[in-house]
Amino acid sequence: MSQLLQRMERRRAPVTVEALGIVNALPHAVFVVDGDNTVTHLNLAGENLFKISAQQLLGQALEEHVPPDSPLFDLIDKCRRNGASLAQYGVRIDGPRIQPRNATVEVAPIAERPEHIVVAVREGSIASKIDQQLTSRGAARSVSAMAEMLAHEVKNPLSGIRGAAQLLEQSAASDGDRILTRLIVDEVDRIKALIDRMEVFSDSRPPRRDEVNIHQVLEHVRTLAQSGFANRVRFIERYDPSLPPVWGNRDQLVQIFLNLVKNAAEAVPANGGEIAIETSYHHGVRLAVPGSDKAMHLPLLVSIIDNGDGIPEDLRPHLFDPFVTSKTNGTGLGLALVAKIVGDHGGVIEFDSQPRRTVFKVHLPIAGTSK
Repeated sequence: MSQLLQRMERRRAPVTVEALGIVNALPHAVFVVDGDNTVTHLNLAGENLFKISAQQLLGQALEEHVPPDSPLFDLIDKCRRNGASLAQYGVRIDGPRIQPRNATVEVAPIAERPEHIVVAVREGSIASKIDQQLTSRGAARSVSAMAEMLAHEVKNPLSGIRGAAQLLEQSAASDGDRILTRLIVDEVDRIKALIDRMEVFSDSRPPRRDEVNIHQVLEHVRTLAQSGFANRVRFIERYDPSLPPVWGNRDQLVQIFLNLVKNAAEAVPANGGEIAIETSYHHGVRLAVPGSDKAMHLPLLVSIIDNGDGIPEDLRPHLFDPFVTSKTNGTGLGLALVAKIVGDHGGVIEFDSQPRRTVFKVHLPIAGTSK
């Protein structure tokens, strides 16, 4: 990438136009700054990153669009001092028009243009999305095996324990004894309910899919939320009305987004809580669909955004694993189930979290794109 921009700087003839066309075709933001950190080149993905056209941005100082304390400037300065390419993962990028995000930033000097630095900003890579997808599916499979074992080895004995406790309750000599037998019955029921929830994971059959209007699903979820657990939360909807249908199971899609919205509602502050639901069209990765030899494109993106405190750092690497939760009375199965259903649809789920802005992104296939 840096060699391409170096050729752009060296040559000012048709090759420059050709090189600009190639750089504009790249999906990652690419720009060049001079010795004063003034922007001299910007590709189309860069315009999307800065939310401003190249015509307006070129000739302006980078500091006008990125905070002066941004780690981006440290990377540029190091590259300029050392004269060597650098790359850093998980760099926080934000600005007046830039939505905060973590990205991989690569910087490289342009040999024929002293002090000039080319910068490439790459958000989550395809490889990382696939890795997270496989991790989520692995978590779901581990719960599936555990659910089958519990159903066979624990559920039947629990029924016997419950029946015995009920018989003891009938012949209890005192109120204290009846309280204890009732406690046994209640705890057995609680454990059975947990196992029943886990048994959902043991169904390995691919879901029955059809063309589904994702906005009807999201409107249904919002209506359920506002009439119950999220009745004090302000909802913001940013929908792309031109989206094609999703290739999915309507009931399971409702379950995915109802779970995500419920988590968001529990995370937002009691006063001023906000949940944004966004849909958009992006060129996605291709993944195999379970139970099929076909691959699916994942261009449809649904984002659930809340203004809560964010996900604790220690939970983030294992967020989709079973029994991982920060809730006092939580089971830690909700997001594991979401990961399973998304995986069964051949989709990808990812998240980004910081104080006042946590985003869960679900990438889904659209109807008619399997090959």
